Amino acid sequence: MGPVELLHMTVFSQSFSPCGRFLAAGNNYGQVALFSLAAALSPDATAANQKPVLTFKAHEGPVFSLLSNDGVLLSAGNGEVSAWSWTELIKKNVKPLWTKRPDYKSGLEIPEINSMAINRRDNSLAVGAGDNNVHILDLEHGAFKATLQGHTDYVHCVCMREREAELLSGGEDGAVRMWDSRTGQCVHRIELYKYESCARPQYGKWISCLTTDSDWMLCGGGPSLSLWHLRSLSPTSVFPLSGCQRQAIFHQDMILAAGDGAFVSHCLLGGEVKAQIPCTAPSLNTLQLNTRSSEHRMLTVGGGSNRIDIFTNLSYRAFSLSF
Repeated sequence: MGPVELLHMTVFSQSFSPCGRFLAAGNNYGQVALFSLAAALSPDATAANQKPVLTFKAHEGPVFSLLSNDGVLLSAGNGEVSAWSWTELIKKNVKPLWTKRPDYKSGLEIPEINSMAINRRDNSLAVGAGDNNVHILDLEHGAFKATLQGHTDYVHCVCMREREAELLSGGEDGAVRMWDSRTGQCVHRIELYKYESCARPQYGKWISCLTTDSDWMLCGGGPSLSLWHLRSLSPTSVFPLSGCQRQAIFHQDMILAAGDGAFVSHCLLGGEVKAQIPCTAPSLNTLQLNTRSSEHRMLTVGGGSNRIDIFTNLSYRAFSLSF
């Protein structure tokens, strides 16, 4: 890849291997790169150890979402989902196990897939797509079995509220919809931009990040990032972060958020921004915490750069991997 392509690279997605020893990252060119974390963290590591052990073309369009499940890496791009065996990828054998495409009703344009979430109760995959729908793929039988309709614009993010068997989706239309994953019915709809404490008309109403932790939900985008209690369906904290947040995660008694700006924000549950830790990329798209390996515990951060920042301690960047 030439210097111009590297300059214009954006990292959209990341996923750790089941063993926690490898990181997969997807970019705007349809490529997925595999990094060996053991090699990169070694005391004798050189610049070569911070480069991918494998890079392959997974899709024609950007890889907006990556997910690991049962020894398989799932990648989404160009309106399709592909599955790759982690064991084979680590051996540098690049061949998809399967590729599936939802039954889109739209015309000539292929809707992108922006987000994926696993429902462990019934071994299905929820896919948030650019045709305004959430498509449900039965992973056991390899067929799309349902389409959740209700959003009036692109679906940007999906996540599971496992204890309640609920699927949450956020879209360009400014709505967070909560679906009963057993019946496919929408049980609640929250429109953040209609709440004065969250609304930021200058940024629009779209929802770009969404995550849950049992009774709590974090969401934001055009509206401010906010923490919601899902039993009362009300916002309890609104975080004073500038720009749009593209990913937020719960971590211990804190919230980590990333989006516009070259930093990861550390926020307290009460709404206070505790710290903003500098990163390499000018804006950020993806945060991942490696909880699968105690040996390789880290936070990895990617965005508008060919570099992925590694934080072995959450308060400073240790080094960067690069495509």
